[in-house]
Amino acid sequence: MKSVDQPIVYQEPIIYQNQALCLKVWRFIQEKSFQHHQMSWHFHPEIELILIEEGEQIAMTPDATYILKPQDIVLFGSSELHRTNMQGNTPLKYIVLHLDLKPYFNPATMMYYGHFSELSEPLSRMNRILARREARLEVGALITKIHEEVMMQQRGYELAVSAWVQQLLLTLYRHDHEMEAALPKLDTKLMEPVLAYIDAHLSETLDMRHVASVAGMSYSYFSKVFKKNLGTTFIDYVNRKRIAMAERLLVTKESTIEEIASDVGISNMAHFYELFKRFNGCTPKQYAEKMLHLDNKRDRAALSKDTASTIPL
Repeated sequence: MKSVDQPIVYQEPIIYQNQALCLKVWRFIQEKSFQHHQMSWHFHPEIELILIEEGEQIAMTPDATYILKPQDIVLFGSSELHRTNMQGNTPLKYIVLHLDLKPYFNPATMMYYGHFSELSEPLSRMNRILARREARLEVGALITKIHEEVMMQQRGYELAVSAWVQQLLLTLYRHDHEMEAALPKLDTKLMEPVLAYIDAHLSETLDMRHVASVAGMSYSYFSKVFKKNLGTTFIDYVNRKRIAMAERLLVTKESTIEEIASDVGISNMAHFYELFKRFNGCTPKQYAEKMLHLDNKRDRAALSKDTASTIPL
């Protein structure tokens, strides 16, 4: 039995237009606003970029609201809950780019993967970059070029799209001055198997000594290497991953809070509540209620009660 009513949340399936490119890019027109009850929270493993061409849009994550006008861009991280709607009465025209970033990093560029890997926070942190006009115009031009190439599919378009995606990543990287010094340099070859192991065993007991042995390192060496690469301790990293998983389960699974704590590998409920409040500033029940009742003043003022129709061009 659930502890609170759950909002409508679903995992949106992203069907790639080209499996090798691992992306979907499409232009939409929305002529009327969704009614509030039609606005579903959703997520997907791919990152998402939205470029507004005409009209206005409201875009939301659980922690932020963006009012977007022509030439504005919003970015959602991998599996980050979000929802959008038309704002005002002018028809909305926009391009959506869904993208799996991993295939775009090769041995020569893997040293930069840590900048985009969302180890400590969602990639939506880069929305502060996209708030700057210069970066916004550069990224917007690249999204438009990617859309044109995929739609026209001229000879060699795969080369063009790959180049534009790489340029998009380069643009974000070069404009992200704040994180450049803060992010650790990730030894991907060394750490990716470790992080994959952690992800696969989050619901189980994760003893650092055992994980170190799986990685073929001594306990003390593994502790130092982990902190150097990720900028945080093994325990803090695992705890953050578990709470992030719990956040998702609270709004997508018909379970009690106790069952969710168990699902993410935390058997001590007092410890679960302490960790959840540390990372979210609220209890699990309050978080679920916030997701359900985000029709607060900012929400009600921004959303129309008309029906919506969204048509891809």
